[in-house]
Amino acid sequence: MARGKPIYRAVRTIAGRAIDVALIVENRIKSYNEELMKKRETSPSEEIIIEEKPIEIYSIIVTPGSKAYVYFEAANSASIFKAIKNIKYIKSERLVPVAKEELMRLIKPKPVIEMINVRDIVEIVKGPFRGMRAQVLSVDRNKNVVMLSILEAQFNVPITVPADYVKPVKKTVSGV
Repeated sequence: MARGKPIYRAVRTIAGRAIDVALIVENRIKSYNEELMKKRETSPSEEIIIEEKPIEIYSIIVTPGSKAYVYFEAANSASIFKAIKNIKYIKSERLVPVAKEELMRLIKPKPVIEMINVRDIVEIVKGPFRGMRAQVLSVDRNKNVVMLSILEAQFNVPITVPADYVKPVKKTVSGV
């Protein structure tokens, strides 16, 4: 099959059911295309070959931040409609056009170090101080580390941890 320029579309699902929809669609594509190949092998008639086309969905994407959408990369909208028909977890069978750049932005997570600024409140998620909240004293983007002051400590001892060990909790207004 010659692969032309793909289209990118999204389908809205019931919240929390995006992975279920993606798995159902994957199974439908496999079984439909396998049955079609069997028909083509056993049927000498060219009418079946011309009328029925395989479902051409190249990828099914469920992004971590979006729990209510399934994204498709496909040859055409008809393939997507054929694959999602009568799935009970789909809220709307209307396809939402999505730009490739927007989809890439959703897939590629933003590094934590880019979201943290001085004086922000963060929660430590790894290491010996896990579960504690701290205030950011400095950020070294080159070394990917942050210097913190633990808020729950009785005295101020700055610690330096990798940026991956923290998650932002509260942004402070800059310039204050």
